[in-house]
Amino acid sequence: MLILPAEADEATVSTAVERITTVIGPSGGEVTKLDRWGRRRFAFEIARQHEGYYVVVQFNAEPDTQQELDRALKLADEVIRHKVMVLPNEAKAPTASPASVEA
Repeated sequence: MLILPAEADEATVSTAVERITTVIGPSGGEVTKLDRWGRRRFAFEIARQHEGYYVVVQFNAEPDTQQELDRALKLADEVIRHKVMVLPNEAKAPTASPASVEA
């Protein structure tokens, strides 16, 4: 999840998404979903701002890529805050329990 300045335009959002793509691309990762939440009011003031433009990006990548992505987003001037989360795998179907053996 990224929080960009409230006045972020299409170019700013594209730059942030492109930054993510360039970090995860070389390791074989890919962006699977881009969800723009738009302009939202903060619960508290961040960097003297009261609103921000929220963008949620879902991607698949190697685990080592998370540290590099975190570093790249910290250095990005257009990103106010960010959070990289590892989502759990989809729930697997339960396997059948072994049949009970009668003696």
